[in-house]
Amino acid sequence: MRLYYTDHFELPLPESHRFPMAKYRLLRQRIAQSEIHDSDTLLVPPAATDFEISLCHTSEYLQAVAEGTLTSAEIRRIGFPWSAKMVERSRRSTGATIAACRAALSDGLAANLAGGTHHAFADAGEGYCVFNDAAVAIRTLQNEGLIRRACVIDLDVHQGNGTAAIFADDPDVFTLSIHGVKNFPLRKMPSDLDVALPDGTGDADYLHAVDESLEQLDADALQNGPFDLAIYLAGADPFIDDRLGRLHLTQKGLADRDARVLGWSKQKNVPLAIAMAGGYAPRIEDIVTIHATTLALASNHCNSGH
Repeated sequence: MRLYYTDHFELPLPESHRFPMAKYRLLRQRIAQSEIHDSDTLLVPPAATDFEISLCHTSEYLQAVAEGTLTSAEIRRIGFPWSAKMVERSRRSTGATIAACRAALSDGLAANLAGGTHHAFADAGEGYCVFNDAAVAIRTLQNEGLIRRACVIDLDVHQGNGTAAIFADDPDVFTLSIHGVKNFPLRKMPSDLDVALPDGTGDADYLHAVDESLEQLDADALQNGPFDLAIYLAGADPFIDDRLGRLHLTQKGLADRDARVLGWSKQKNVPLAIAMAGGYAPRIEDIVTIHATTLALASNHCNSGH
């Protein structure tokens, strides 16, 4: 399984910043030292090009990001200070999801060790998201004629509002978001399927929601045609100890969630690209362990003949 990393393209943040940027480096190091690395390949992806990004984002927004002419309000909305390194990091992380999608089409499974920037809209960034990597990847592969239909399985604890808005009224992309009803963003955008869960939802109810949602994906595929690609946002933030989560999933519950998505993609023969999405537990080791478990399960699926 091919794994794409970009953590060495650093996004400089002040020490007081709440975003745990170190999780990406620690995850790559964990994977490099683990037994799954024997059969998996860690790769540096090319940066997403202006053309690829412009398939999803407006030229005005792309230019403002690239040239550093975002307003202070736009920068606050993104949540990261602007810098040339921030731009390169965002291009690379988006490029990693594009590369993972290409690899998934040939291998069945691949992953970006970052990504999942689902709050970015066509004309604006938001919530630590500059470019919407899943949306750019889907539009890129559609433009190249490599896929027709795709689905986004967004299991980050926060609703994928940017992704939902970008693909609104597009029957060739099914957007699924299972998230906390009272969590960020305050204003949700309608996905094709939104499952809004109350604070404190635990493993059993969450996994039931996943099962029912995957059945809805099957129903859509029957009605509108099979999916050529799925992108799975495997957020670590439904975890019970997450600072921004408000749900009560255990690490076992999150692993069971991953197993369901991986099993669905294998059973339906849908190539699957995984992005890590959010994770804000006070112990950064918990975030890394949750993401590493996702990747270990995916590697096992790949080695068992995805």
